[in-house]
Amino acid sequence: MSKLFIVLNKDYFLLSHRKELALAALQEGYQITIVAQNTGLRPKIEALGLRMIDLPINPTGENIVEELKTFRFLYQLYREEKPDIIHHVGLKVILWGSLAAKLTRMKAVINAVSGLGTLFNSSKLSGLALGILSVLRFSHHRNNLWVIFQNHEDKELFLRHRVVKESQCRFIKGSGVDLEEYPYTSEPETAPLRVLFTARMVKEKGTLILIEAAEQLRKGMEGKVEFWLCGGLSDNPNAITKEELQSRCDGRYIQWLGFRTDVKELLKQSHIVAFPSYYREGVPKSLIEATAIGRPIITTNSIGCKDTVKDGYNGFLVPIKDSQAVADKLEILLNDKKLRQKMGRHSRQIAERDFSLEDVIAKHLAIYHEALPYS
Repeated sequence: MSKLFIVLNKDYFLLSHRKELALAALQEGYQITIVAQNTGLRPKIEALGLRMIDLPINPTGENIVEELKTFRFLYQLYREEKPDIIHHVGLKVILWGSLAAKLTRMKAVINAVSGLGTLFNSSKLSGLALGILSVLRFSHHRNNLWVIFQNHEDKELFLRHRVVKESQCRFIKGSGVDLEEYPYTSEPETAPLRVLFTARMVKEKGTLILIEAAEQLRKGMEGKVEFWLCGGLSDNPNAITKEELQSRCDGRYIQWLGFRTDVKELLKQSHIVAFPSYYREGVPKSLIEATAIGRPIITTNSIGCKDTVKDGYNGFLVPIKDSQAVADKLEILLNDKKLRQKMGRHSRQIAERDFSLEDVIAKHLAIYHEALPYS
């Protein structure tokens, strides 16, 4: 039985983005171990029949002592356990895990780039970003390593900096959505209209941009529209504080819902999904789920986000950090029910074409099988 390690920053990311893949691999006969920071969800993961190891990691930190602790832990773990396939998810895990895997001569490594964040947003990369690419170039220069990209810009960055060769690259557009679990649902007929935003409460996700857009529309829309901000607080250095959220959200027109586990139901109760992110996304799962339910989307013409929207077809693409543009597009959709419904149907068509979870799992398993001859 082949030993497959799936390594992620935090346990909840496994449950929200990779659970179905892990269970499919388990059914295929792999011996699965999840390596992630335990935030309290370990019992849920183990209840699925998956072994879990707690990973010491600070996903957003830059303290060299903490970073070396993460690297040393993975190095020792791989040397002792000798997994046949290691699947890293997320940049920091890829950074230290790939280096550990190369130095311990692991048989097969699969790296999933699920977004590069704000560090790689600028056209002129910082010294830190270039240093990370240099480490990745060293760790990826080996046989039996594949990299899964969700968008073409991330792939081009890795190719341009000679981190990978074209033969190492695979493309899977996001983490997928279960089209049966998230069925097309017509927008609610009852008032008020609801605009839904789902993400961690981080500035780069566009939270404050949406609040500014809502305020620009308040005079004409208050009492007719509700803005729902769904997402928990974050330990990211650019996180929005609880106090700031509470001061900007009045609990009626603009509501901060906090962390929720019923996002699917919130989507069904919404009329529009807005996500003005300027974070360097992979392909946001929140927008993938919005396409499946059948909602028009307003998002930015930025990496990852734009892969879910054809401008004017199933929503609108706006420039980053432009609350007026967000407000203008919101106003169009809020005042045109037929357009919302038309764009919502188009969103569902995009979900069926591009984001089927069944297809995403099949593509991952095919890469695992490709790695097996070397296991």
